[in-house]
Amino acid sequence: MGICDGRVVIVTGSGRGIGREHALAYAREGAKVVVNDLGGDMHGDGGSLSPAMEVVEEIKAMGGEAVADGENVADFAGAARMVQRAIDTFGHLDTLVNNAGILRDRMLANMEESEWDAVIAVHLKGAFSPTRHAAAYWRDQAKAGTPIKARVVNTSSPSGIFGNAGQTNYGAAKAGIAAFTIICGLELGRYGVCTNAIAPVARTRMTENLGFGAPAAGDWDALDPANISPLVVWLGSNDNEDVSGRVFLVDGDRVSVAEGWRRGPTATNNKMRWEPAQLTKVVPDLVAQAAEPSNMLS
Repeated sequence: MGICDGRVVIVTGSGRGIGREHALAYAREGAKVVVNDLGGDMHGDGGSLSPAMEVVEEIKAMGGEAVADGENVADFAGAARMVQRAIDTFGHLDTLVNNAGILRDRMLANMEESEWDAVIAVHLKGAFSPTRHAAAYWRDQAKAGTPIKARVVNTSSPSGIFGNAGQTNYGAAKAGIAAFTIICGLELGRYGVCTNAIAPVARTRMTENLGFGAPAAGDWDALDPANISPLVVWLGSNDNEDVSGRVFLVDGDRVSVAEGWRRGPTATNNKMRWEPAQLTKVVPDLVAQAAEPSNMLS
């Protein structure tokens, strides 16, 4: 028994890393889990069902229920099959966690078109495709009179919110996911669906080359990927009644609500169109009055 008792949850990209921790954490809280993973490397190459199957066996060993799924989340039809697998296997779908991701880091002037396309596909289309099919299922259930308490948890990144050199593709996709989340919250609430996103920092295959080393023996491991999962589980749980349309920063023991674009210092021109030359003084003055933007380290 737990806060996800009776729920059916899909976690994409859950064969390794943060996604694996999400799948195990949901199972500990009583959920039945669809463990989706293409089984490729961190660049998205290759494929094997073995990582997903290993997580399924871990869940079964703890007394839980799970099924492996090897669909590519960037494949629209494959995402539909994944959603249907959850429904066919466990009878319904309650929570979708869009976690799958890859990296193709490169400075913009050197980036290949294929590196841009691959990252946008897996992250941004890979959030859209499963959510689109799950949303249609929940809408139809709601219209048929079935009470819905569905949840979507997307995965953004500090790189998308604050920016990070060398990641124009990844950051653009993750920023898109944040906006996608907010709009889904506006659209899907009428059907009983809460949609949120996280922007996590943790040690995974995708970050191990960024100096995210393991702590000394006995020290608190702030970068343990398992630190991210409690928030993800709560957002997708029975206990989340109405939190929706939000992006959360999470790392170690720290959880923050990301406060997005706001209208800051403002100038008007007495209902007259600005002349470009007038703005030579106005724009720098407005920027000087504005708060300094947050960054990846703050």
